[in-house]
Amino acid sequence: MTSPAKLTVALVQQSNTDNAQHNMAKSMSAIREAAQKGAKLVVLQELHRSLYFCQTENVDVFDLAETIPGPSSNALGELAKELSIVIVASLFEKRATGLYHNTAVVLEQDGSIAGKYRKMHIPDDPGFYEKFYFTPGDIGFEPIQTSVGKLGVLVCWDQWFPEAARLMAMAGAEVLIYPTAIGWDTNDDIAEQTRQKDAWVISQRAHAVANGVPVISCNRVGHESDPSAQSDGIAFWGNSFIAGPQGELLAEANNTDEQILVVEIDQKRSENVRRIWPFLRDRRIDHYKDLTKIYRD
Repeated sequence: MTSPAKLTVALVQQSNTDNAQHNMAKSMSAIREAAQKGAKLVVLQELHRSLYFCQTENVDVFDLAETIPGPSSNALGELAKELSIVIVASLFEKRATGLYHNTAVVLEQDGSIAGKYRKMHIPDDPGFYEKFYFTPGDIGFEPIQTSVGKLGVLVCWDQWFPEAARLMAMAGAEVLIYPTAIGWDTNDDIAEQTRQKDAWVISQRAHAVANGVPVISCNRVGHESDPSAQSDGIAFWGNSFIAGPQGELLAEANNTDEQILVVEIDQKRSENVRRIWPFLRDRRIDHYKDLTKIYRD
């Protein structure tokens, strides 16, 4: 399948409520708006149907999970077909009773499921208790072939690991995509908040540089309270962005507002960048064996 030389992409940065139907309707409305602006690939943020429920451990939350295919993937598939676009969505997948994943699903222009990616790196930190809800993915780091190109879809915590980005690029991913839900502890001072956000942006721009591919990072925005009232909740910092293959920022959202970013990506540029910065050529794989170890003692 030949990828388009130029591809108009969009991401949807939104705030969420505890009303899943409302959140879904807002996402779908934004997808329509992005398509009207020419987008052929639209990316939604992590777990866009609900609040970020991993602030606490609550067994009732598992009721939010659904199968894939299921109601949300079906609805998004119908929308993708209607608009003739590709959609990357992030869902709480119920694989079986007692087995759940944080899963990104890609809907093709004809409404079919092009593929899915199950989040591989699962955090477990204060306010981000994801290990309680999600089983680590078992599909691996496999790009998803679509009519708009080969998509290296990863999810949130994956964005801190260069190995994940590299493996996607090595398998032919033409763009790296990160649906995300990350924010600040409101008790941190401005300097610490700035360091965290800057580190987040830098790490993903570095993936673009190291692999010579564009990066689409879609984060949520707005404050979400801690249901347990043990903390002040999370202020999701937005700052969604699209970077080119040299890490250059093509578009960047702010930290406070719902926004739709639409950008045209020149895929030929990725090839040109890889010709002048041939990192894949110069990799010394004969000396990388210890990368399969947790630590070199």
